[in-house]
Amino acid sequence: MARNRDSEQTTKKARKKPDAGTETVPVKAAAAEKGTAAAGHRNTQVGTVVKAKMAKTVVVAVERLVQHDVYRKTIKRTSTFMAHDEKGAKQGDRVRIVETRPLSRNKRWRVEEILTRGLAEDVAGVQV
Repeated sequence: MARNRDSEQTTKKARKKPDAGTETVPVKAAAAEKGTAAAGHRNTQVGTVVKAKMAKTVVVAVERLVQHDVYRKTIKRTSTFMAHDEKGAKQGDRVRIVETRPLSRNKRWRVEEILTRGLAEDVAGVQV
């Protein structure tokens, strides 16, 4: 089927260019000036450190409550995240983690704050 060049040219002419007098401000810049949540907002989670054996990396377990689709019972679900740790969190600590750029294959979070110190337990389960 042959192309209709007349219709293509008319559509190109029909498009309007933005007025030269109006200023366009990027959304991020506008949000940064106003101080709204759109600028610099990062996802945060609060969880418990379950593993702290690696150098500058901890594994944080975050619990959430989910309602069962059929039975409507509330179920506890746990997600684990690997987080970059400059603060020195130990196993059992309650920490706040913040989403960040990929730091390694599995690390996309960093420890922002240690909320409470937990009881350190060794492998046998005896409190130290």
